[in-house]
Amino acid sequence: MNQPRNFSLHGAVDLGARQAAAQRRQRAAEQGSAADGQQGGQSELIIDVTDESFNADVVARSRTVPVILDLWADWCGPCKQLGPILERLATEADGAFVLARVDVDSNPQLSAALQVQSIPMVVAVVGGQVVDGFLGAMPEQQVRQWLSQVMQVADQLGVRSAEMPAGDDTGGAGAAGAAAMFGADALGDAGGNAVFADAQQAMERGDLDSAAAAFEKILAANPGDPVATMGLGQVGLIRRVEGYDQAAVRRDAASRPADVAAQSRLADLEIATGQIETAFDRMLATVSRTAGEERDQARKHLLSLFEIMPAKDPRVTKARARLSTLLF
Repeated sequence: MNQPRNFSLHGAVDLGARQAAAQRRQRAAEQGSAADGQQGGQSELIIDVTDESFNADVVARSRTVPVILDLWADWCGPCKQLGPILERLATEADGAFVLARVDVDSNPQLSAALQVQSIPMVVAVVGGQVVDGFLGAMPEQQVRQWLSQVMQVADQLGVRSAEMPAGDDTGGAGAAGAAAMFGADALGDAGGNAVFADAQQAMERGDLDSAAAAFEKILAANPGDPVATMGLGQVGLIRRVEGYDQAAVRRDAASRPADVAAQSRLADLEIATGQIETAFDRMLATVSRTAGEERDQARKHLLSLFEIMPAKDPRVTKARARLSTLLF
């Protein structure tokens, strides 16, 4: 779902019936919008979307401002964790994007059209296209990072109504953003080793050269050290991603699903923005659809991404098992 595509509901639902229903209810919707406007500005920032209002409230609106689509249900516990985060960030953004909420139980046609298989599911729609998305509840920091990437794509597509508030662009896929994800917490407890401490501090301030030198020093003394190997892999990832034109990376991956290099670049970007399982799934799918040298290239890139994560991370364990199934 992370690959950009033109947003169309053709084939999933009866569009003629949808349009007729939308026309019948348009006056009521407009009256409701007017009433909401009297309650303050939040109604313009956070809206509830139905099967009938989707085309106007999401697809059409996304041509002038990014729309973040939150698919949820009242019985979904993780939805109740993620929803308040999204609402808070939408309020903070003050018009930089619109948060559109969809109750999947009340809107089965829309759920079918979006191929919803699990919730919470969050999708970014920009310029009438689905440009990115994620499944499951994420911590606020990772949601901020993801939103930062969405806004960069919106800039590339010329769809941006306002700037995110200063200081909220905490993510990004550059050194500072990735260091927030791959800093001291990600590297874990290095036993108080001064060289590890230097490396961690360098990562946190975005000094990649110093971080790499520190990790290489550790590996020279202790080849195969898992923490240093992970740290050096993270430095390599950040360096690669800093050189990417993110919009081009997404377009290339969408248009060339069997291109190992294109899929690898987007997987890098997804890892750097906290979409770990999405990145692993992307490379596993690439391994599955390729053969020979290309398959080996995809396999090696996936293994390099594993090294960036703690070895006992359950997402790594799960992806390793799936990789073994594909290869053997």
